[in-house]
Amino acid sequence: MGETLLELRGLHVHYELRGGLGRRLRGRPPEILRAVDGVDLTIERGETLGLVGESGCGKSTLGRAIVGLCNPTAGTVSYGGEELTAKRERSRRRRIQMVFQDPYSSLNPRMTVRQTLSELLLAHQLVPKASVEARCRELLDLVGLGPRALDAHPRQFSGGQRQRVAIARALALEPELLIADEPVSALDVSVQATVLNLLEELREKLGLTMLLIAHNMAVVRHVGDRVAVMYLGRIVEEAPTDELFTNPRHPYTQGLLRAVPRLVPGRVSEAAGVVGDPPSPIDLPSGCRFHPRCPIAQEPLCSTNDPALTGAPDAAHVAACHFAWTERPPAHVPEVIES
Repeated sequence: MGETLLELRGLHVHYELRGGLGRRLRGRPPEILRAVDGVDLTIERGETLGLVGESGCGKSTLGRAIVGLCNPTAGTVSYGGEELTAKRERSRRRRIQMVFQDPYSSLNPRMTVRQTLSELLLAHQLVPKASVEARCRELLDLVGLGPRALDAHPRQFSGGQRQRVAIARALALEPELLIADEPVSALDVSVQATVLNLLEELREKLGLTMLLIAHNMAVVRHVGDRVAVMYLGRIVEEAPTDELFTNPRHPYTQGLLRAVPRLVPGRVSEAAGVVGDPPSPIDLPSGCRFHPRCPIAQEPLCSTNDPALTGAPDAAHVAACHFAWTERPPAHVPEVIES
C-alpha cells in the first residue's frame, strides 16, 4: 500500500429542488436530487484512478466536490491526512486542479493564452514577475504547444489545442492532484488518444496523481491504475484496471464493457450494453438501485435489500451486488476492447 493522498468518507452532495417552500407549506417534504449519495474512495499518491459511469450518475459532481466547487451535504474530503473544509487556504486549493470537459467554455474567450497563464502565476505568486514569460513558455512546451500560441485567443485553436491550453492552465498552479473531467469526450476521435497520451506523459514526468472521469470504459483502459464504477451517486464496483476488465463482477460494469465498440474483422460489433435508462436521482428505486435494469435481479431480495460493497479475498476488488461473489454464469464480456 502506498501513501493515501485523497480520501472520501461517506460523501453526499444533495440538492433541494425549486418549489421546496411550496411543498413544505402543503405539508410535503421537498424534492431532493441525490447527485452523490454516500461515496467512500481513496486515491494513492502517484496513481491514476479512472471513474466511469453513464451520464448523470454523479461523476462530475464528485469531482467538483473534491476541488471545492460545490460543498458536500455530508461526509468528508481529506487531503494528505487533513480534512478539507469549505473555506480552504489558497495554498491547499491550488494543490487540486481540474481540467473540464469543454475547453472552449472553460477558457476566457477575451484573454490570450499569455494573459490566462500570467494572471494565475502572478495572483498566486508562483514565480517572480520577471520570470512569468519564461514560465508561460515552459508550460506550453509541457503540453506540446509552441511559443506562438501565447498571443492567440481560444477561438483560434482546434478542440485538441484548446484542451492542451486548459491543461497548461491547470499545471500553472503546480498541483499534486489533477482531476480530468471527461477531458476527451468533446474532442474528435482522431485527437482523443493524443490528449490521453499527453496526460499519461505529464503524470510520469511531473509525478502527478490523477482522477480521470469518463463515461467510456475504453478511455480508462490504458491510463488508469484502478477503476471505480459509479451508478446513481454510488460506487458499485472498484478494482485494479486489469482485474476489472477481465473479471467484472457487477452486472452494470459488465453492461458498460459490452457497450464499448470493438473491432471485429469483417463486421461491426453490435453487442448490447446496459438495457433501459437510469432512474431519476430524485426518485431512487428501493433496494439495489440497479435492480430495475439488472438481467440477474431476483425478487424480493434485490428490490428490498441494498447491497453493500463487499470484496474478494484480497479485498482489492469490491462490488455492490448480492451475487457478485457467488458461482453463476458470467455475462459475456469481450476479452479485448479496442479504443
